[in-house]
Amino acid sequence: QVQLVESGGGLVRAGGSLRLSCAASGTIFEISTMNWYRQAPGKQRELVASITADGTTNYKDSVKGRFAISRDNAKNTAYLQGNSLEPDDTAVYSCSAFIRSIGGAREYWGRGTQVTVSS
Repeated sequence: QVQLVESGGGLVRAGGSLRLSCAASGTIFEISTMNWYRQAPGKQRELVASITADGTTNYKDSVKGRFAISRDNAKNTAYLQGNSLEPDDTAVYSCSAFIRSIGGAREYWGRGTQVTVSS
């Protein structure tokens, strides 16, 4: 059974930094695109950043230049480095990944980790 587990969230002051991790475990044959999403209270979930298997990245405009997504394929793990954090970055951050496992290929989701940025 495939699982995604996020870690690294917490409380940080505006201007600070956090590094989130998303680790995939289980019987994994291949991981293609890995994504980071966030959902703030009362708002819809939004895509923050994504990274393909070959390392191509995409970012939401409001985080360009402040956030960096990366991955370690040997560890089946994706990371999201957030710098110059702002109160508007406060949200539950979740990761998803397209994974080929025993039963075929589909998107898997983690449960999320809370990031709170104080002003």
